[in-house]
Amino acid sequence: MPGSHDPPVPPDEPYDSVRRVKFVVSDVPVKVVAERVQYYGKDGKLITESLKDYTRNAVRKEYVSLDSFLTQWSKAEKKNLILQELEGHGLLLDALAEQVGLDYDPFDLICHVVYDKPPLPRRERAEYARKQNYFSKFGEKARAVLTVLLDKYADSGIENLDSMDVLRVQPLNQFGTPLEIISLFGGKEKYLAALRGLESQIYMAEA
Repeated sequence: MPGSHDPPVPPDEPYDSVRRVKFVVSDVPVKVVAERVQYYGKDGKLITESLKDYTRNAVRKEYVSLDSFLTQWSKAEKKNLILQELEGHGLLLDALAEQVGLDYDPFDLICHVVYDKPPLPRRERAEYARKQNYFSKFGEKARAVLTVLLDKYADSGIENLDSMDVLRVQPLNQFGTPLEIISLFGGKEKYLAALRGLESQIYMAEA
């Protein structure tokens, strides 16, 4: 049975038939019920919004315009930090991905829902980056590493690329230890610069 402090189920929808997912945002319990978000406001009243409206409000508190978001996204060396910041302000990425599409990058989910930009699937972004001349500036093994990283992005998103731990998993570990892989680029700073360049190629693509 629902707890005494749970947002009530709308009377026209039986409790057992509605998929309900709980989150906590800034110490406030938030529930996603179908495509709606329910939470209690400061006055104690239940607020119900569509997930998309809730997302727009959450993101626009930090980035009023598309330009301000794009500027910060392109400057950020770790995209995860922006996503973590926005999740702290109420962005429900998992719920949004389930509603809009699991094939989209968080970047596309945000740009589409908040700023009405057409989204591109990760695989299309990866294919665009693959066709650019970016890889030609690297040696053969370094190009192979970047290609695998691009494949990982297409499969599971940008979040994995931000961590050095990605170099420890298959098939990247076949190129050697993380230190050996980084040495293919001439050191850690040059590896990170190469990674940032790859991300720039990914986000140049437009629908």
